[in-house]
Amino acid sequence: MKPSTLRVALALSLMLNLGVLGAVAYRAAAPGGFASVFGGAPAAPSLPQQLALDERQLRQWREAERAFLESLASGAAEIRTRRERLIHEIFAPTPDEATIEAERAGIARVQDEQQRLVIRQLLREREMLDAEQRDRLARILLAQPTGASAFEQLHRD
Repeated sequence: MKPSTLRVALALSLMLNLGVLGAVAYRAAAPGGFASVFGGAPAAPSLPQQLALDERQLRQWREAERAFLESLASGAAEIRTRRERLIHEIFAPTPDEATIEAERAGIARVQDEQQRLVIRQLLREREMLDAEQRDRLARILLAQPTGASAFEQLHRD
């Protein structure tokens, strides 16, 4: 495989990952917040409703959710900026491999931070829930679709 082909393949792979993270961040920042990420269609009950949180749990949930969503949105904005720079550099008249690598590494770093952020949030939520609610949350998360991203759909016949 030629280096330019490898760069394009790497960029396409990165865009796929970015699309998934961007969609999660976008849905999390939308009305309904974190619940819309895991709650499915807008008409579906919110995640706190699905888990039947009591008032104490709901207060804790909302407090933890606020900071989480702000951090997630901030990371999504950085990824979006780096993605745009990466795409522009890949398709520049003379792409600079060092710039491409720097943007790829930056995107990977933010994606790693966001994965850690999501895991920390789920662990916080786990501590707020009783055993039945934890089981319900795990089932909801496992039932989320993991189909092809919009980027992947562009390349299907």
